[in-house]
Amino acid sequence: MNHTKGGLVIFTANSHPSSRELGKRISERLGVELGKVQVYQEANRETRVQIQESVRGKDVFIIQTVSKDVNTTIMEMLIMVYACRTSCARSITGVLPYFPYSKQCKMRKRGSIVSKLIASMMCKAGLTHLITMDLHQKEIQGFFNIPVDNLRASPFLLQYIQEEIPDYRNAVIVAKSPASAKRAQSFAERLRLGIAVIHGEAQDAESDQVDGRHSPPTVKNTGAIHPSMEIPLLIPKEKPPITVVGDVGGRIAIIVDDIIDDVDSFVAAAETLKERGAYKIFVMATHGLLSSEAPRFIEESAIDEVVVTNTIPHELQKLQCPKIKTVDISMILSEAIRRIHNGESMSYLFRNIGVDD
Repeated sequence: MNHTKGGLVIFTANSHPSSRELGKRISERLGVELGKVQVYQEANRETRVQIQESVRGKDVFIIQTVSKDVNTTIMEMLIMVYACRTSCARSITGVLPYFPYSKQCKMRKRGSIVSKLIASMMCKAGLTHLITMDLHQKEIQGFFNIPVDNLRASPFLLQYIQEEIPDYRNAVIVAKSPASAKRAQSFAERLRLGIAVIHGEAQDAESDQVDGRHSPPTVKNTGAIHPSMEIPLLIPKEKPPITVVGDVGGRIAIIVDDIIDDVDSFVAAAETLKERGAYKIFVMATHGLLSSEAPRFIEESAIDEVVVTNTIPHELQKLQCPKIKTVDISMILSEAIRRIHNGESMSYLFRNIGVDD
């Protein structure tokens, strides 16, 4: 079966060789060849896309993984989507396993909700459907005015725990902050394990403390405001000393989260769990950005193993740190593409997934 049979065309937008690996895995599972396209940078760093086959009247699926240069990644995607639109493709589905700028989905001080901007740009370029995985906040789906399928990687991570951790029955699922407790609870209930939550002085990256918009100014001006209209001040938060809610002594600790990028919080959590008696520590996440010095910090830490999926290429990081393991999720992405192309229901891919998963 070639890439033109049945009106299905699969492109990989990213020009980086390692980022094309996921596209090759998906196309092999579907029994098709990758479509012919040139994606490269001009001397002045402009992105140029040249589609080298007809897409008129066909279902186009563009697979894009996030490279180190995330802004170039976005431009490649937008330009390729627009190129397919102007070439009269019947439908254009973006396959972005990791949605870029997903952490910037809330208003911070006088900043902006960048996820909404990216969503609007993709829709404007001509995207008709989006397949992604484990959005940082599920509400990001509401930023689009097109269908969004937010797939889950948890079945693959759960399978890894059951098959690769022989004594996982002696494990406890750990949330490194109260914000990730729901995810930890979901894992714990499916594996029939206990749960522990780390809570304390370590400041979360998305705490409410950075959301203070000082308007009007905090300096009181009693001459301009009537005494009866003074607004009571909100008491500032003060975190207690770091504590672990739950028993981890003599147990395997499995920390779960959706993204692992800056590993400082994970390393600190691992040290705390080690002090509380955990004899082995795993970290499991869907998206392994592992930026900057993350591989070195992991290698030098109390963490025994970091398990991430291949939504983002991290072959270089694996060479730097043998503790990093990869779980392949190309199976569910290829099945999603097949079902969308054939007009089949997607509910099979969301079996036993609740509102909080």
